[in-house]
Order: sequence, then structure tokens, then C-alpha cells
Amino acid sequence: MNTKADHSLKNISLKNIRKALRRYQNKEKAKILRRFFKTGPGEYAEGDIFLGVTVPVLRKLARQFKDIELKSVVGLLRSSIHEERLLALLILIIKYRGSSEKDKEKIYRIYLKNTRCINNWDLVDVTAKHVVGDYLRDKDKSALYELARSPFLWDRRIAILSTFRFIEDHQFEETIKIAGLLLSDRHDLIHKAVGWMLREVGKRNPKIEENFLKAHHKSMPRTMLRYAIEKFPEHKRRKYLSKT
Repeated sequence: MNTKADHSLKNISLKNIRKALRRYQNKEKAKILRRFFKTGPGEYAEGDIFLGVTVPVLRKLARQFKDIELKSVVGLLRSSIHEERLLALLILIIKYRGSSEKDKEKIYRIYLKNTRCINNWDLVDVTAKHVVGDYLRDKDKSALYELARSPFLWDRRIAILSTFRFIEDHQFEETIKIAGLLLSDRHDLIHKAVGWMLREVGKRNPKIEENFLKAHHKSMPRTMLRYAIEKFPEHKRRKYLSKT
């Protein structure tokens, strides 16, 4: 039976997705994004390629092409182009939300197998809690500790950002433990991520955040501390900062 829906599904291919994506490319925006996401020599995203497509457009395209086969999503995720990787991840989130438990596990494993492609903070931050965090809510969390100990920067960021999903459920244990593991991390992007998650814990349970800060604020990287106490009253912020 040749329905309109059947016909549209047959037309979902990597070639068609890439063609659609390039209708929205913007060279001037791409230049700005290359600077913003630190793609210069020696920077954390050295050599990454941008088309200059905005996130709202990528979300629209993700909804449009959500029915593409998983193997094609993986192909898109392994692209050298930043927006293609982000589009693939947005499609994975949509697929994950509409999947059975068995298929959710498949998507989760695809995500973890391809973390080398999830290689900038926006790619991690938009996706980690929705796939890794959500899948592990009621399961063994050992994978997060493996990620937290990884030499790969983005694995470590995935580890702490995935706990955002647990924080939303008022489950703070993993965030606190992984924050402890990352206290001595040398990268600013990990300091910011850990501080952000501690702040999110504090929004829901100030006592747990402050217990962590009392134990560690003197040895915490200053950026991590600043992010963690960002919403504190000014007098309390000054008190913590003066003791570092």
C-alpha cells in the first residue's frame, strides 16, 4: 500500500537530511560559532566545522526526520560537522522518549558507544540527562563512574550532567559522589559543570549542597565554587569566597 506516510519514510535518508540542513546554513553565523565553541588551534574543539544553523532550526528538523532509521542517525552522529552531530542527538532524544524499554537500552548504548562524537559542551548539555540520566534512573550507576574517570573531557562532563535527571527526582547521591571524584579535575569546563550541578542540588536541598561545600570549598577550583554559590545571598557568597 503506497500511502503518503510510507512515501515520506522512504525519502528519509542521510542525503536528504544533509540537503535540508544546508538550506539553513549561514556563513557569518558559522564564523561566530567557531569562535564561541573554541575551534582554534589548541582549543578544546580544535578543527570542528560549523554550518551556522541555529538550535531552533535543528529542533524543527529533528521532529521532521525523527523516523529515520537508527543506523542512519549513527551515521549522522559520526559526522565532522557540528550541526549534523547535534541534529543526530536531538533525533535520538525524540526516539528515546517514544521507545519501549528494550529500544531505550539500545539508544542508551548507541550514545555511550559514540561519546567521541559528543565532543562539545552543547552536545553534552542538551542530551546527557535525557538519554544516559533517564535510562539509569532505576538502574546500576557504575557506568557514570567509569565516565567520570575517563581521560576524555566530554565523558567526564557526560557523567556529571547525566545526574541532572536524578536531581530532578530529588536523588542527589550520585551528583555528590561524582562531584567529589571531579574535584581535582583540571579542566574549566568540568569545574563549571560540577558547580552547576551542585547549584541545582542546592535549589532543591540547600543542606546537602552546603554540607558538600563545607567539606570541600577550600580545595575546590574557584570556578566550580563560584558556579555552586551563584544563587547564594551576597553575604554568604563573600564568606565562602574569602575562605578559599
